[in-house]
Amino acid sequence: MSKNHERIHIDEKNLCNLCVSELESIYAELKLTESELEILSMPRRIVTVQFPVRLSNGSTHMFIGHRVQFNDARGPSKGGIRFHPDLKVDHVSDLAFLMSLKCAVVDIPFGGAKGGVVVNPKEVSRGELELITRAYTREIADFIGPFKDIPAPDVYTDEKVMVWILDEYEHLMREHAPAAVTGKPVGLGGLKVRTYSTSLGGIYVLEEALKKEGMKKSEVRVAIQGFGNVGENAARILHERGYTITAVSNSKGGIIKQNGLNIPEVIKYKRTEGRLEDFDTAENISNEELLVSDCDVLVPAALSDQIDQFNADNIKAKIVLELANAPTTTVADIMLFDRSVRVIPDVLANAGGVAGSYLEWIQNLSNDYWEDNRVADRLRSIMISAFNDVYATCEQDASTMRKAAFKIAIKRILDAERLRGNL
Repeated sequence: MSKNHERIHIDEKNLCNLCVSELESIYAELKLTESELEILSMPRRIVTVQFPVRLSNGSTHMFIGHRVQFNDARGPSKGGIRFHPDLKVDHVSDLAFLMSLKCAVVDIPFGGAKGGVVVNPKEVSRGELELITRAYTREIADFIGPFKDIPAPDVYTDEKVMVWILDEYEHLMREHAPAAVTGKPVGLGGLKVRTYSTSLGGIYVLEEALKKEGMKKSEVRVAIQGFGNVGENAARILHERGYTITAVSNSKGGIIKQNGLNIPEVIKYKRTEGRLEDFDTAENISNEELLVSDCDVLVPAALSDQIDQFNADNIKAKIVLELANAPTTTVADIMLFDRSVRVIPDVLANAGGVAGSYLEWIQNLSNDYWEDNRVADRLRSIMISAFNDVYATCEQDASTMRKAAFKIAIKRILDAERLRGNL
């Protein structure tokens, strides 16, 4: 196995500093006690395992896996499993903490968790990846399950990896347990809506924000940075709903057309040509140019730290919808707030993914599966309720939406701890 590991992706940077900088003032404002701070700052369980896997070349390699369950006061832990060569347990803990906040913000009965294996999926075969996944599952099986901790896909994992985890877990438990993981194929209890629930949930939140701002969708121009699963689905759904998509981009570059892009044709072009540039009559632009382009809504759906102190003053959008993780730096967040730009934070904006997982989980438990429109309606209800909670706190405190969301999450987690007699 190669030791030349690729550098960690920018959107997987350690988010601890971001959390601390955001939460320092909140701790003071909420007048939290030392006991409350300890409960919020320390994960309940960290599981680190080492396990051997025989590779196709006949050699045996020892792999390292982690699973961090940060807080389970509100319900079983929930969070993705990622495969990455630079995975570190402290980073996994930070992500598990953020998942605790995200679940609390949208008020679903989950705690936060995260896990993964130190491996570069590009350096092993698909068959070897299955062996690694199944071995990892055997090591953590006692700590996961429908009422303990429910894994989901994350970086470099997909619905097939979830099938391997589920199948191995069910063999060990000697029972069918579809609710043990989410993000599964539809044929094994997954939901079609779950594949685009992050995008759809974000759009539900956006439409509530537009109402608050008195903006009509027929007059709203949207620019989307990132054209992977989340960004592409967001563009598709917004186009179908009558919004004008002026610009889209991916890691290679982007395109802009002020009177609107034909998104279905853009998607077809990207899949045929493998790029966005040179599409039809659109003008080619860079990712940096897209961020400061003339639009009403900016949707960063790719990397972290894209909006910073160097470009925040040039952002022309009235609303920033964070479908990526941490695309706005702390300094930029304050700069935009001072300019009356509404930033809908990632902990709320992209929580449609975990809300979709929650809907998959409860249907698995009841073995009662709903039509897609019913799932979408339930997702809409969850996201709109969460937005209204955050918006009300934001207006009351005259704070950023991010600070308001974190306040709500912390209060809900601590309330659950008090009810359990831990405080």
